[in-house]
Amino acid sequence: MGETLVFLGLLVFAAHFFSMIFSKKKVSDVLLLMIIGIIIGPLLNLVSPSSFGSVGEVFTTITLVVILFEGALDISINDLQRSWKTTIRLTLINAVCTVVLSSILCLLFELSMMSSLIIGCALIGTAAAVVIPMSNYLKLGNATKTALVLEAALSDVICIVSTLGLIDAAKLGEGLNIFKIAGNILASFVIATIIGVGSALIWASLLEKVRKLRNSMFLTPAYLFFIYGVTELMGFSGAIAVLAFGITITNMEYFHFKFITRFQQNKEHLMLNAHEESFISEIVFFLKTLFFVYIGLSITFENLTSLIIGLSITFLLLVARICVARNCSPKSANTFDKSIIGSMIPKGLATAVLASIPAQMGLPNGEMIKTIAFAVVFFSILICSICVFLIENVSGVRSFFDLVFGNNNNKSKE
Repeated sequence: MGETLVFLGLLVFAAHFFSMIFSKKKVSDVLLLMIIGIIIGPLLNLVSPSSFGSVGEVFTTITLVVILFEGALDISINDLQRSWKTTIRLTLINAVCTVVLSSILCLLFELSMMSSLIIGCALIGTAAAVVIPMSNYLKLGNATKTALVLEAALSDVICIVSTLGLIDAAKLGEGLNIFKIAGNILASFVIATIIGVGSALIWASLLEKVRKLRNSMFLTPAYLFFIYGVTELMGFSGAIAVLAFGITITNMEYFHFKFITRFQQNKEHLMLNAHEESFISEIVFFLKTLFFVYIGLSITFENLTSLIIGLSITFLLLVARICVARNCSPKSANTFDKSIIGSMIPKGLATAVLASIPAQMGLPNGEMIKTIAFAVVFFSILICSICVFLIENVSGVRSFFDLVFGNNNNKSKE
């Protein structure tokens, strides 16, 4: 126990140091934390994810909930109105490219069609826990930042629903029902948004009274966990509900419903104050630190073929993402914004969890699906981090993106 506490203390100090490095040198703190996890896990075998049992899964879910909420607090309704069309186009085209390219490559390595599609769908989601902290550190236009945060949440919905649909089809031996999967994605998105907005309106009307309670700072995160859990139990996207909650609570001046009119004499009281937002930020920092060490623990390097496939898929996704960024970025995005969008290929927890299910169910190629996906998680975060560093620090790389994106260096207007 003493050794564990010493390690946790040093880890928090290291996380602050890594964060300082990222703010100055743009060397990703996320990558450095993952490397710590890889060293103490797969390399030295000092600890494994199984040591945490079900607590590990609960912890990672809590981390994603809080990170999504913090990201939503920076999104204004005006930014949302300007970015939603771009976000949907960016998300859908990137999702199609991911599935097609990943599946074709897996087929070339003689995986079955169903296994290839499962891998492709599991890789759709961009890791919110990577994208949101990075977008907060980088000097991006509002429209670009909003599009990246929304894409992270929306792509997770598509990723989860489509992958689970394919796994169920493979388990039952049924054919692929695209219309059923599309309907489930739409229902999950719409109903989760309604739940999130409604929950935010209720919480906003209670905030002033909640603040009068002792030790009330944890009540907003607790309410978030409740909303996420209820939405997931109903079969819809908890991530979208949390995102909708955060966007609504930070934009209460745009809402004028009669049932909360009597609480709107001072609209500032209906939103989180600076102390509450700072508290959320501190929670995010600590959870993010542990989260990426845990992801590093979960990565395996046992199968060389899986590593080669994973690395190949990652490079394909990077090339496709740059092409998508060139054509689907916000109109106001300058070359720097587009180059960052083009680099945002990291895969995270959703990919790792979904790719583990086929092996747990004993489906054909289950272990191969898992190891390939884990390899892509590692390589995608590694390559994303390298790209961001090069874009920030190497003039030759910026010149390359000037050519790719048309040398649009005007500052973002949105």
